[in-house]
Amino acid sequence: MNENFKPLRRKDRALSEDKALEILSKSEYGVLCVFDGDYPYGVPVNYVYEDGFIYIHSAKEGHKIESINSFNRVCFTVVGSSHVVPKEFSTAYKSVVVFGMARILCGQQAVEPLRKIVRKYSPQHLDEAEKIIEKYLDQVVIIQIQIKHLQGKANLSF
Repeated sequence: MNENFKPLRRKDRALSEDKALEILSKSEYGVLCVFDGDYPYGVPVNYVYEDGFIYIHSAKEGHKIESINSFNRVCFTVVGSSHVVPKEFSTAYKSVVVFGMARILCGQQAVEPLRKIVRKYSPQHLDEAEKIIEKYLDQVVIIQIQIKHLQGKANLSF
């Protein structure tokens, strides 16, 4: 695999890896981009970043799963914050772009990542979530992204 990732053009806006990982950890949703052989496909998803991996809950079938099964290189983008600054004709933002390799986790492999997602989005409902995970485990999968390259960028000069 060619791992010659392009450098940021605006190096003055580059964030440290630690800051980029912080944005990745704290953001609520991202856009998963896959390639099906004909067109790129981007879909907004909930996710969790922990232990060096991104985990995304998914149905067992669909466009993103088919795409990953045929081509597992993916891109994942998160916008930590943004707001338009009209008088500057610009936008203040913090964002992260991840390039990585996706794999599908099913059955018992998906249980702990599902718990991680619950702890992020519904921490007050952990007991209920355990029952739901058990009941629907055979109907869901986890997309696990191993990060190969990460770039954080921000324009906070306003």
